[in-house]
Amino acid sequence: MSVYVLVTYASKYGATKEIAERIGEGLRQAALQVDVLPVERVLGVALYQAVITGSAVYIGKWMKSACQFLNDHKEEVAQRTIWLFSSGPTGEGDPVALLEGWRLPADPKPVIDRIQPRDIAIFHGSIDVARVNLIEKTAVKTLKKPFGDFRKWDAITSWAT
Repeated sequence: MSVYVLVTYASKYGATKEIAERIGEGLRQAALQVDVLPVERVLGVALYQAVITGSAVYIGKWMKSACQFLNDHKEEVAQRTIWLFSSGPTGEGDPVALLEGWRLPADPKPVIDRIQPRDIAIFHGSIDVARVNLIEKTAVKTLKKPFGDFRKWDAITSWAT
């Protein structure tokens, strides 16, 4: 019997998409059937036994599309095994520490409490200075966060397996 897993994500510039794709690769290597889709393209989760949902984090919040996905599908998702991940903090060190102990964004917390995820991971993110707009550049500088790619691919693969 095959196990079908949905890995879905919200990504503004593609860094979270790449994390979702890496998770999907790890699951496929474990002989699981995996679809990796942006949250906007998911019509339902009925075909899947497990769901992994991730979002980029901007100024301590998940992207609206990720929150909307969880709200729209909360009843179906609550009946499945679910894992969540966030990508966002840049810099060296423990990503939870970089977020001052934050493990969950406040915005989707009521639905997250309802769906009871098995685990919530926080991965280092990536900010490409050439791709962000002026407001985002200013915010990153004001918050004294470094630009660059800080994703730890081994940690992401390990979590997926």
